[in-house]
Amino acid sequence: MFKTIDSSKISISQLMLPSHSNFSGKIHGGYILNLMDQIAFACASKHSGMYCVTASVDTVDFINPIEVGELVTMKASVNYVGKTSMVIGIRVESEHIQTGTKKHCNSSYFTMVAKNELGKPSEIPGLILNDKTEVMRFLKAIKRINTKKSRIDEFNHINFTLENYLDELRNYRVKIELPDN
Repeated sequence: MFKTIDSSKISISQLMLPSHSNFSGKIHGGYILNLMDQIAFACASKHSGMYCVTASVDTVDFINPIEVGELVTMKASVNYVGKTSMVIGIRVESEHIQTGTKKHCNSSYFTMVAKNELGKPSEIPGLILNDKTEVMRFLKAIKRINTKKSRIDEFNHINFTLENYLDELRNYRVKIELPDN
């Protein structure tokens, strides 16, 4: 079975209140991450028809701060599907209600896994890609997945040792004072 991306898109909007702010008066990043996790769950569950859990979050960059009183809108769509997992792309924008000025605040990618009634990963529908943007998002997701796998392979390789990589630290602001033993 295959589904279109449009069939599982989700959009939510919420007014940012003083109770959502941090000590500097901006909306707390943790609060925004919580909302992002919720919309990722809703989008993944809508696509898969199952309960879904967050497996990982890739690249959370807070581009612009969100102010108290702004309307935050989050848009989520399935960018990639594997056998049991999917990558949900999320875009966060804020809008100054009085002026209508909008800011792009965050984009992120949540990997979600569909679970069956026994809590085991379960196969999900494939994707129908029906425009160039959807194809590009799928291709970019593949690249991010492969880059992550390469990094994990490098870090877990037997040659990833202090001795083999110590010279790379010369260009960084660190002072190494290791004991002799």
